[in-house]
Amino acid sequence: MKKEEIKELSIPELRAQIEAAEKAYRELKVTHAISPIDNPAKITKDRREIARLKTVLRQKEIEAAKAAAVAEV
Repeated sequence: MKKEEIKELSIPELRAQIEAAEKAYRELKVTHAISPIDNPAKITKDRREIARLKTVLRQKEIEAAKAAAVAEV
């Protein structure tokens, strides 16, 4: 998923994507521990994608908190 696509997602969609990506990552790690996978670089790629998703989620949460704070004033 590209950065632009990630930024277009809403907060609930991001949380769902993170949950699905983390589940797939854990399964891939277990599979790799049992028998080596064809492309071990996929583990790194998946971990970085999870980090990207979490970063965008956090940015959106901060923006929402700022918007709520401004609305209260």
